[in-house]
Amino acid sequence: MTEDCTQLKNSIIENFGTPCGVIDLDIVDSNIAKAQALCDAAGVANRPHIKTHKSPRLAALQIAAGAQGITCQKLGEAEVMANAGITDIIIATNLLGAARSGRLAELQKRVALKVCADNPVSLTEYAKAATQADRPLDVLIECDTGQQRAGVETPEEALALAELIKANPMLNLAGLLFYPPVDGWPQTQVFHDKVIDGLDKLGMHAGIVSTGGTPNFVNIDQLKGSTEHRAGTCIFNDRMMIEAGVATLDDCAFQVYTSVVSRGGEDRGILDAGSKTLTADTGGLDGYGLILEHPTARIHKFAEEHGFLDLRKCNHKPVVGDVVRVIPNHVCVAVNMIDQLVAVRGGQVVEIIPVAARGKLV
Repeated sequence: MTEDCTQLKNSIIENFGTPCGVIDLDIVDSNIAKAQALCDAAGVANRPHIKTHKSPRLAALQIAAGAQGITCQKLGEAEVMANAGITDIIIATNLLGAARSGRLAELQKRVALKVCADNPVSLTEYAKAATQADRPLDVLIECDTGQQRAGVETPEEALALAELIKANPMLNLAGLLFYPPVDGWPQTQVFHDKVIDGLDKLGMHAGIVSTGGTPNFVNIDQLKGSTEHRAGTCIFNDRMMIEAGVATLDDCAFQVYTSVVSRGGEDRGILDAGSKTLTADTGGLDGYGLILEHPTARIHKFAEEHGFLDLRKCNHKPVVGDVVRVIPNHVCVAVNMIDQLVAVRGGQVVEIIPVAARGKLV
């Protein structure tokens, strides 16, 4: 990962300039294969989350490697993927805005979607959208077992939603969606079992029991009854995944190539990658990214186009004109900031991949 790549850096500068988002397709292929192998070994389907790469081209690689389908976070992402011919899609969020705008109904006319809900309001809007599309809509009930974001908090709430789905001919219960904390799988099993028992009594069946998260690959075989797993970051990995112990530097496929454009003082410098490139999401880590050539340097502050370097701990300090490679703290948001990924193999640029589903608000 820290090997000399002068020739590639020169190619990036000459053909694209900096900052530039670069992915190593050899590492991407390896990461896709690892994720698929983990799912296969656990006996669950692989349903990768495209929020990380936002690319039909890369989603197609995942499906070709054995993925069941994909997960999207926004309807706009699903529209892009459907336009590319991908049809097995879960949208893993409450889609109130998309439902009320009519866009959910329009896409449902074309593709039999699977959507998520954790409240009756979403179900009401989904039923309206399904009616407009003249096609019943599959719904997964999202369940919270410790993350404390979206999801019903009790099995009783989940079953109440299941009854509403059962009573509406335009809605089908597709299953349950979980994103357990890494240490929360035992309580997730208890929650799951209570819901499944209640569904049996209602004469209903959860065909899909979906779990999620790259860090949760360590638990992938721990929920009895799970049918699939959703993970996004693992295709590229990032500094957060290194910190979580689920990736190494050699697993990080995405890097920002950025130039040192100023050295205004002995212990400080400026990169041409700022908050519009690496983003201000620290992911709970110190600084805003890992510089491969200068790992003791610290990106300690941002302007929109400037990354501020603290070089006090560097024995060998960069000079103006140096091109360095940065692994961002959180790759998903970094990819969402750019229009294209420069893809390399064996140190050579081989293609340009559009980030076709970036910036989707609805």
